[in-house]
Amino acid sequence: TYPLPEAQLDRFLIRIHLGYPSRTDEILVLDAQQTQHPVDTIAQVTEETEILQLQRAIKEIYVDPLIKQYIVELATATREHEAVYLGASPRGSLALFRTSQARALLDGRDFVTPDDVKELALVTLGHRVILSPGAKVKGSTVADVVGACLARVPVPGARARA
Repeated sequence: TYPLPEAQLDRFLIRIHLGYPSRTDEILVLDAQQTQHPVDTIAQVTEETEILQLQRAIKEIYVDPLIKQYIVELATATREHEAVYLGASPRGSLALFRTSQARALLDGRDFVTPDDVKELALVTLGHRVILSPGAKVKGSTVADVVGACLARVPVPGARARA
């Protein structure tokens, strides 16, 4: 295998690291697949209409202009960070915007908070940030960069919906 080009990585909404299961859990995986593959017993859990309704509901979640500015400032900070060769693109800003809306919906709110943005920054921006060779040699990580950007960019204060 080989790494995906930046343009292809940028098309993934988020990147999460699952790690390896414990030895006990890995044995459970083996046991579960001894006689059949899990795909053989997959059952439908929702309808297309429900997914489309959720997508529409996400787009209705309010994002204050100060939160939008915060998202853009975070993405811009990745582009300007000294350890970065290539920072998050506008597609990264959009991913952080949409995932923050989805987080708010999942939490039962009709508005995005700065905490939504902070919680999702690494999984939405991290795979879009490419470190400079010098930063890699020094042991810097993308998580370090995103964390530094979160620490550097001022968090907007709360405002009532206009």
